[in-house]
Amino acid sequence: MTHSKTSSLVFPAPVMPLVPVTDEASFFPVRRIFCVGRNYAEHAKEMGADPERDPPFFFTKPADAIVANGTDIPYPLATANLHHEVELVIAIGQGGTHIPTHSALDHVFGYAVGNDLTRRDLQAQAKKNGRPWDTAKGFDQSAPISSISPVTLCGHINSGEISLKVNGELRQTGDVSDMIWSVSEIISALSALFALQPGDLIFSGTPAGVGPLEPGDQVHAVIEGLTPLHHAISS
Repeated sequence: MTHSKTSSLVFPAPVMPLVPVTDEASFFPVRRIFCVGRNYAEHAKEMGADPERDPPFFFTKPADAIVANGTDIPYPLATANLHHEVELVIAIGQGGTHIPTHSALDHVFGYAVGNDLTRRDLQAQAKKNGRPWDTAKGFDQSAPISSISPVTLCGHINSGEISLKVNGELRQTGDVSDMIWSVSEIISALSALFALQPGDLIFSGTPAGVGPLEPGDQVHAVIEGLTPLHHAISS
């Protein structure tokens, strides 16, 4: 759709979500957020799923679910069981479709630490009724993220500690190398479903140990080689 020079907006356009780039005075504009389900075997088991290497599946969050590092996040509406899920986030810098795995890493701008906040009670209800996960995953402020480290700074993240603490207590721990589907395979599979574009983010799955968050909790998430993620849950 095109617009004439005399066109006007009926209300101000939403501000594009931006994520700071580590060690640079620049920002990564967020276009879309994709998420990979059950990409660590032990997490698949704790969720009652088969950890076998089935084809990856994806769900989405709206771009404006992004929350800047260090921000307090209000306890979300309509849930009594908010869960944390620490994840490696892949930032796409070059788009494409049907991207082969051998060249998939060429499409990565950088990496970040994310927390795929989940309304677990709504997810369980959706699973029971065979319904989509949108309300469980794509709610307001459900995607806190650290600054994005460009590949030129951190290299490609294919191994290293991934962990999350709540109030200093270790809840989740694992290694990025434990992912069932690698970064290259995730990008290749996703690009067969969507035309990836610069600005897309991919949350790549979480290790075992997911659990509840309460108002007042302090969250600290780490992936080796990346800027740590910190945020609190407020009432």
